[in-house]
Order: sequence, then C-alpha cells, then structure tokens
Amino acid sequence: MLAIYVILDGYDFGAGIVHLFFAKKEKDKKAITNAIGPFWDANEVWLIASGGVLFFAFPTLYASSFSGFYLPLIMILWLLIFRAIGLELRGQIHNKLWETVWDKAFGIASFLLALFFGIALGNVVRGVNLGMVENGISAHEAHYFFLPLWNPTFSPSAEHLGIIDWFTILLGLVGVITLTIHGANWIIYKTNSDLNNKLKTAIFRLNFVLLALVILSLVVWHVIAPKPFHNFIERPWMWIFPLLTLTGLFGLFKVKTFKKDGIGFIFSSLFILGGFASTAASIFPKVLPSTNTVNPSLTIYNVAADEYGLSVGINWFIIALILLIAYVFIQYKVFKGKMDDIGYGEH
Repeated sequence: MLAIYVILDGYDFGAGIVHLFFAKKEKDKKAITNAIGPFWDANEVWLIASGGVLFFAFPTLYASSFSGFYLPLIMILWLLIFRAIGLELRGQIHNKLWETVWDKAFGIASFLLALFFGIALGNVVRGVNLGMVENGISAHEAHYFFLPLWNPTFSPSAEHLGIIDWFTILLGLVGVITLTIHGANWIIYKTNSDLNNKLKTAIFRLNFVLLALVILSLVVWHVIAPKPFHNFIERPWMWIFPLLTLTGLFGLFKVKTFKKDGIGFIFSSLFILGGFASTAASIFPKVLPSTNTVNPSLTIYNVAADEYGLSVGINWFIIALILLIAYVFIQYKVFKGKMDDIGYGEH
C-alpha cells in the first residue's frame, strides 16, 4: 500500500518539482496543475489507509515509529499542508505576487517531500538505536527510540543517530530524482503541453544521474549493513524485484522513442515498485533494524498484533481495500485522457 501511495502521490510531488524548475510560462504552470488537479487529494487516501493497516496489524511498530520519527513526521505533515494550499489558494486571487508565493509553496513543499520520503527509506534501511543504548546499556524499553534531525558527526555509524546523515541524504537524492522523472512522465501522459519534449530530454538526462546514484547507494549499503543481499542469495526467487527495478530504470533511457505517452509512466512506476519491494525483501523479516546488539530488530513477528486481532482485522481490510480500489478506479476512469482543458484551481 505504501508503494502504491508513492507511485500515485509520487507523481504529484514530481509534478511540483517540474513546476518549480521547468515551468516558466503561465500556460505551462496551468498544464501541470491540470494534470494532477483531480487526483492529488485522492492519492493521499493510500497514505491514510497504510497508517490504518499499520495500526491494526503491527501496533508496536506503529507506536515505535510514530514516536521515534515524530519530528520528521510533523515536518512532512506541514509540507503536505503547504503543498495542498499552494494548489488550492493560487487561483483565488489573480495577482502576480499572490500567485508567485503559492507557486513557490507548492514547488518547494513537493521537492522537500520527495527528499524526506527518500530520507525516511534511508532510515529504515540503516536502522535506529532501539532502546537508546549507550555504553552497552539500554536506557528505555526495547522498541523505543527518538531521533533528532541530525547528529553532530553527520554519520550513519554513530551511536546517537540523527534523521539526516550522509547516507540518508544519498537516498533522499535518489527519491528526488526518481519522483521528478515520475512526475514528468505523468505530465507527458496527461497533457499536450509545450513542455513535453523538453521533459523527455530532462528525463533522459536525469536517468543517468539516477543510475549513478543507485549504483553508489548499493556500494555504500555494504558499509552501512553487513551482508545486505543475503536474502537474495538464500531465496533466489526474490531476484524478481531487482529485475523489475532494472527494467524500469533502463526502460526510461528510451523515453524519446516511445510512441504512446503513457509508456514512460509505466517504466517509472516499475522502478518505484521494484525498488520498494527490493528494499523490503533485503531486510525481511525486519521492518525496522536495530543498530545495537542489546535490543533485537523489530520484525513482522515481534511487532504483529495477536492472532485474534489479525483475524478480525483482515476481514475488514479486504472490504476496505475493495472500496479503496473501486474509488480509485472510478476516479481515474472519469478523468481519463488528456487534462489540458480541465481548468483546475480557477475561480
């Protein structure tokens, strides 16, 4: 569900980044907001639904992560708010200063959200100091932790970790480049904007940057985590996930030759889905690794609700998932095709 959220709301973030850096003319800005206007708030339903599933299925993980990552979560909440009001308030008053302020709010919030979601993935891969262990002694219960925004050393190997260090920033940059490409593909798919040819060139060039960052992050991963690929060796069927990732990544190099506008979006979606699945497979069964040897990592087994809670929850989950899929299907069916004339945000 989180992967679906990043695929759907991720193109919104990417469109915001394109809006910030590429859209200079008013008609280009309108084309971008038209492309995401009917969808952006509905896409966020997947984030809310993911939080609900996390609460009923893995309550200990929910409690641990929402307290430990409290500071960045609040920052993400404010960024989501500013991105939303940037879209909604821009068209309320036709004044150059007013429109510029909300254009920047929308673009900068989208950029920082993409960065923070990449950083969040980096924190999960790197792990956290569960129990706040210092000098071999756990200061709190085994699943508790709290991270400041950064630590003085800016190191992912420090005893007292921060949200931001050089490793999580690296994955944050992967997130920004990935979602910029993804958003550009969505704009190409949903509009006939004059920007489209320029965006195809940008995607092609950014894909080289993305490839370099992915290779660098895989090399660095060996420094952060011992034997990061052991699950793929023990379970060869898991290689399907990296293959999905590589298919998406290398497919994007042909973006200029695609006959249909939606093909690029499919490849960037494959890259995101494959990347998420590969990350989950690499740390399985862990869901939040521990960086100390005193307290064990949080796994799908030691953070799950009891059997009765899971058996009740799964029935309601199936009903809710069917409703959610139907909701998304109907919405995308209603707003199929190009969105150039939708006129989103005009009052």
